[in-house]
Amino acid sequence: MHQRIVVDADIRPEFTSAVLRIAGDECAFIEAHTSHAVPKLLAALRAQGKKPEQVRWIVLTHAHLDHAAGASALLAACPHAVVLGHPRTVRHMVSPQKLIDGATAVYGKERFQALYGTISPIPADRTRALDDGAAFELGDARLTVWHTAGHANHHLVVDDPATDTVYTGDTFGLVYPPLQRHGRFALPSTSPSNFDAALARRSIEKVLSLGRRFVCPTHFGAYEDTRAIAQQLLRFLNRAGAWVDEGSRGDETVPAMTARLARAWAEAIAAEAPALGAAEMEWLALDIELNAMGLAVVAEARRAATLASPSRA
Repeated sequence: MHQRIVVDADIRPEFTSAVLRIAGDECAFIEAHTSHAVPKLLAALRAQGKKPEQVRWIVLTHAHLDHAAGASALLAACPHAVVLGHPRTVRHMVSPQKLIDGATAVYGKERFQALYGTISPIPADRTRALDDGAAFELGDARLTVWHTAGHANHHLVVDDPATDTVYTGDTFGLVYPPLQRHGRFALPSTSPSNFDAALARRSIEKVLSLGRRFVCPTHFGAYEDTRAIAQQLLRFLNRAGAWVDEGSRGDETVPAMTARLARAWAEAIAAEAPALGAAEMEWLALDIELNAMGLAVVAEARRAATLASPSRA
């Protein structure tokens, strides 16, 4: 028996999910969210009559903390599990201090704890790094991972033929259920700091090429209209790529560029989805801010690299 169960993992409903994947007597979690979500994940396991000892894998699409911060706590609760991820993700999980320091610098110690909880190093012998095209077994199912840079350079998606699903992390955008009342609305995530529009477009095409019926984005749920989602994401990504090009040629500071690009994102969303109201735009406020900051950081890095190039000496 094959089951794919979307678990609402966040404090904010229908914002961040993990997936409980069951194949016979074996289980896997795809995404771990934060340590605060571990009770919800274990409750979902119990609701299916399964035990933590039956969890074989904890799969992380990438190391961003809303996907991976809970991995150490979840692993501690599942004594036979192994963490799977991109080689760079696995390195971050074994030595998470850089992630902790970076997020603490942004949020402060108290806010970091409230958002992400405790992140402990994961023993290296309870991890497995997955190269592009690597596969792993779950019961009688065989799942394959594909590296999908763009949102992050250490991102992967998981292809699951037995359920006709691709678990897409942030590669296939943010598709929040509360924003789907007026038709499909999907927004790419261009948050700091390694966004690459060309690679993001290529990764979307990779997901489509797998030909699965469903995509499961971490933010949030499961959807069948994969091509319609992809087309909308690509339109946004074309804009985002142009904004980065423009910003890299200017002389704005990162804060000024972030403010300008936040306005540009809001205008682009209004043009793409004019039926979204004030409350729905407020739902997107954090993503708009992070998307704008991500593009500004990339534009500044590109500008600095150009100025440092020997050809300009």
